[in-house]
Amino acid sequence: MASVLVLCTTQTLILILLLHSVLLVGVKAQMQVNPLYYDCSMPNNYSERSKFQSNLNRLLYRSLYNNGSDFIYTKASEGEDPDKVYGLFLCRGDVVPKDCKNCIDVARERIQRECPLKKQAIIWFDECLVRYSNASFVSMLDTSVSRILYDAQNVSQPEQFMGNLSAIFDNVITQAITVSLNLKYADNSDKINDFQRLYGMVQCLPDLSAPDCVTCLRTTLSQMSITLLDTKIPTGGRVLHASCNLRYELYQLHTSLPPLTSQGNEDQGVTLAILAVVLAGTCFYLVKRRRRTEKERSEKSRELQLLDIIGETLDENDDFGTEKKGRSRECPVVKLDLIRVATQNFSEENKLGEGGFGPVYKGTLPYGITIAIKRLSRTSGQGLKEFKNEVALIARLQHRNLVRLLGCCLEGIEALLIYEFMPNKSLDFFLFESRENKILDWRQRLHIIKGIAKGILYLHEDSRLTIIHRDLKASNVLLDKDMNPKISDFGMAKMFSGNQREANTNRVVGTYGYMAPEYAMEGLFSTKSDVFSFGVLLLEIVSGRKNNSYVSEYGQSLLNFAWKLWREEHGLELMDPCLSQSCVTTEITKCIHIGLLCVQQDPADRPTMSSVVFMLENDTKTLPQPSQPAFSIGRLAVRSAEPQSNDQLCSVNEVTLSIISPR
Repeated sequence: MASVLVLCTTQTLILILLLHSVLLVGVKAQMQVNPLYYDCSMPNNYSERSKFQSNLNRLLYRSLYNNGSDFIYTKASEGEDPDKVYGLFLCRGDVVPKDCKNCIDVARERIQRECPLKKQAIIWFDECLVRYSNASFVSMLDTSVSRILYDAQNVSQPEQFMGNLSAIFDNVITQAITVSLNLKYADNSDKINDFQRLYGMVQCLPDLSAPDCVTCLRTTLSQMSITLLDTKIPTGGRVLHASCNLRYELYQLHTSLPPLTSQGNEDQGVTLAILAVVLAGTCFYLVKRRRRTEKERSEKSRELQLLDIIGETLDENDDFGTEKKGRSRECPVVKLDLIRVATQNFSEENKLGEGGFGPVYKGTLPYGITIAIKRLSRTSGQGLKEFKNEVALIARLQHRNLVRLLGCCLEGIEALLIYEFMPNKSLDFFLFESRENKILDWRQRLHIIKGIAKGILYLHEDSRLTIIHRDLKASNVLLDKDMNPKISDFGMAKMFSGNQREANTNRVVGTYGYMAPEYAMEGLFSTKSDVFSFGVLLLEIVSGRKNNSYVSEYGQSLLNFAWKLWREEHGLELMDPCLSQSCVTTEITKCIHIGLLCVQQDPADRPTMSSVVFMLENDTKTLPQPSQPAFSIGRLAVRSAEPQSNDQLCSVNEVTLSIISPR
């Protein structure tokens, strides 16, 4: 150690000061060549020398380049469906056009290098982002892809710092949607003591509406709140979303930087300077580390403690591979004290309801952000194993039709999951409450059906591994402020890797009435088990009836009742009577048809979710004929009114159908 200390001389420190300005130029320029983050995790690929690739090249090197040569934001598209490519670039609001162009030049080359043959990708640099996709996303709020980055150092007075942080973000968000409405960018600073200022910056896509911009930034702040409100607060950080981003630091954010080019061998002096400072920095680090106490060296953060506990059961018996163990670290850990304050110590006034997991509470974080907290009950049928399962699994899932997990907490006897708040409760509240079911007209119900289908398709085919939910039902579909469906409750979910598509279990979990027969009787579950549950849910949405309710007049389950009407060519009589003024007969009939295909006895006869989404999204005239549905476990289905003729039930909307066979 003594030999190391010799290096830490006054001369070394003077060298650091002399080379400081050179170091800033060299290091910052080099850092700008590398992206902050990129995401191309969606599995949909294109082929080399395909039409999609040529459209993508034209988009990146001609359309976006030409449109954006003198402006910080541009969007464009190239080609025709199904090979059409949509794209955009956005530079930071304070970046001059020349530097913006330099950033885009680097980003468009780097995105193809990091995401080869991917149909969807996004890449962030400090000064710009570039995004492209085979589906249109412009002007749409999208927080599905995100990344949180923090500085290594922490502030000395976290409580005061959080107050300053809250104030500055309130200020810049207001500026972004009022003063800078067309640009939707703002930055500002605030003095926090005699020696320091706090700098904050926010930015949305310019064509995002002002309400969506606020929603995006508030969602971003909620993620930051979850991870920052602790005893240790980083001195700087940023959150990256596809539609918006924000950042804070204790130094000025928009200092002038050199062009985004690699330094190469042009300036060996810079390289030597960097090596000298790295050596001095290593010396400083070793000295500082030696001074730490044994208590500090052995202390673990709350997050690592939680992850260690989660890792105890993530072995080969839990259907989780090595990849999942690593990804479990994506769930931010929240202090119990914060949750107690947010929920007023789990007061009855803040209680939203009770589920198999335990009670659910509404909470309010700083900045006025609302969250939902699931609290594991000591007597819950779902125990710590399910808690760990949900933490490790849903933290890695990002889709607009899946509820977003914001954080978790495991302190003392408390096990808590923190989610985005869904103001419109769950789907069953609107379907099966006689006073509320009129709120959902047919347009809304069809939108919900399609959203649920896309969420399940993501779980089965588009996420990194195949995921079986195993408990799909109306009460596990939550509705956001715009009545968009979000699938929730992943405590019972199972993950498959490789080519595995089904498994057996001795522990059958789920809800009777939604369970596939092979699962309920034999413990055999697969993606087709979820397809069965979706079929039940689809028929419930169309009919407004529970599958486990009772039909005194017909003495049949909802599935058998639907089958009977279908065979008699009276399928529309299944429809919820309150839809008579809004329904479209062809769409209702098609949805009943798809629902019956999904609940067939033999899993092999049921369609995949990709086929279901295809059928829902396209005008299909010829569909496979369903066979008799599987039996229904539980109570029988209820018929609340006499069947009416098709003319009485629904107004007719003529639709021309093309003949398309689903894959």
